[in-house]
Amino acid sequence: MSIKSVKLYHYPLSRSARVKFLLHEIYGEDFETVHMEMMKGAGMTPEFLAKNPNHAVPVLDITYQDGSEQTMFESGAMLLWLADAYPEKNLAPSPSDLEARADYLQMVMFGSSHMDLALWEIRMNETLLPEGRRSEVIAKHYRRKIEKEIAPQLEARLSKHDYICGDIFTAADCITVQNINWARSYGLCISDIFKAYMKRIKQRPAFLQAYADSARFGG
Repeated sequence: MSIKSVKLYHYPLSRSARVKFLLHEIYGEDFETVHMEMMKGAGMTPEFLAKNPNHAVPVLDITYQDGSEQTMFESGAMLLWLADAYPEKNLAPSPSDLEARADYLQMVMFGSSHMDLALWEIRMNETLLPEGRRSEVIAKHYRRKIEKEIAPQLEARLSKHDYICGDIFTAADCITVQNINWARSYGLCISDIFKAYMKRIKQRPAFLQAYADSARFGG
C-alpha cells in the first residue's frame, strides 16, 4: 500500500523539526505542514488530543492511496517508518545489511530516548518548570551526563565518519543534529568535531527548509 499524502503538525525547533527535516529530504516541499501554537495551548484542544493524547508535536497524519488514514505521534518511529517507506532515497541501511541496520536503529533510539531525555530534563529544570519545582541537582546531573558520557560517544563516531552511522547521511542524522543543536544551546557539544558535523548538515537544502522557521520558536 503506497502513500498518497502526509501532513505534519509542527512547532519550530521542537521534536517535530527532526521529522520535518526528513520529510524535506523525501518530498522537497510536497507535503503539508500545520504550524501549531503550542505555547498558546494548541496542543490541548479536543481535536488535537484525539490525534495525540500526549498533547505534543510532532503528529503525522498519513493518507494512503486506497483512502485509509493513519496517525503517528512518536518522532523516532516516524523517522524509521519514513526512511523505510522510501528505500530509493537511501536514508536507512537495508534490513538485509544486519550489521549496519543494527547500528542505525541503535542510534535512532539513542537519540530519541537516552540523549533526548537528558536534554529534556535540563530544559525542564532550568527553564520550563515553575521556579519552586525546578531541581538544580537534576539539571547538573544531566549536564554532566551529556558532557562526560553522551558527547564523547558521538564525538568518537564523528571523528571517524562524516555522519553518525558512517559516511552516508541517514534518518539517524535528522535526530542527532537536532539533539546536538539543542545541547549547544546549553553550552554543551561545542567541540570542533561537532562544529564540523553541524556545518556539513547545514549545507543540506532539507535542513535549511526544516529550520527556516526557527525564529518563531517561543512566539
